[in-house]
Amino acid sequence: MSDVATERSRREAWLMAARPHTLPAAAAPVVVGTGLAVHEGVFAPLPALAALVGAALIQIGTNFANDYYDAVKGVDTDDREGFTRVTQSGLIPPTQVKRAMYATFALAVLVGVYLVWVGGVPILAIGLASVVSGIAYAGGPYPLGSHGLGDLFVFVFFGVVAVTGTVYVQAASVLAGAFPTAIPEGTVTLAALAASLPVAAISTNIMVVNNVRDLETDREAGKTTLAVLLGYRASRAEFVGMLALAYATPFWFWLAGDHSPAVLLPLVTIPYAAVVTRTVLTDTSGEALNPALERTGKLLAGYAALFALGLIA
Repeated sequence: MSDVATERSRREAWLMAARPHTLPAAAAPVVVGTGLAVHEGVFAPLPALAALVGAALIQIGTNFANDYYDAVKGVDTDDREGFTRVTQSGLIPPTQVKRAMYATFALAVLVGVYLVWVGGVPILAIGLASVVSGIAYAGGPYPLGSHGLGDLFVFVFFGVVAVTGTVYVQAASVLAGAFPTAIPEGTVTLAALAASLPVAAISTNIMVVNNVRDLETDREAGKTTLAVLLGYRASRAEFVGMLALAYATPFWFWLAGDHSPAVLLPLVTIPYAAVVTRTVLTDTSGEALNPALERTGKLLAGYAALFALGLIA
């Protein structure tokens, strides 16, 4: 193999390790949070951009951590039906994946320095908790993803915390001075918490599809995901329930009287969601659920963009 071909293969392997198809889970909360910030008159471009970059870095770092720890702990095997894992398949040495994980989280911390200057102690606490949880998802003495807590981790950190945090840093930069030591008045609102719910729900569904696909191999490897605990039927009910939460939330904003009917724009994604749901309810193979996983990510991206537009309108 030529040097050019080798370098290309390495780039492709690192791209697989970063899992770009999961990045909608990082971008969606920032998009929705920024849309709400515009509506509430606290939009601030630099904090919004920093939140986006920081969220993407935490997502990629978590992906590296999952790839590395699942391989060295024997969770990933040749029998799994998911996307190629670079550590388990030998495409990238484990030590390099581990170094990339720490380097990515270190970059997230650097971005976080600016966000801490803007958001103060609350953002410092959130940022540290996000990084620690990103590592603890698959690593550490009590991996969250191997003890049925992966879905909760995603719901909280890639939904509630990410959306409200995005609104918070923008509002704090407008309403408060540098490095507030407590939560300034008007920076965390009921609307921000409500707007986080659809993002949290659909982000969690990305995890649900992944875990339904890997249910049997995870069980054999001793990885106790929520899907392993619940089984196929209850996991599919979780998927449907999360979608119901996502599509009910825009009605709350509309009926609350502070938003135009444009806030119902995400409802146009229901037919696409129905296609994905049909696959999740009827299939367990990687051949069917790998595309469903990507489509759930696309559903999240489309929903978030439309929801942000509706909030702005």
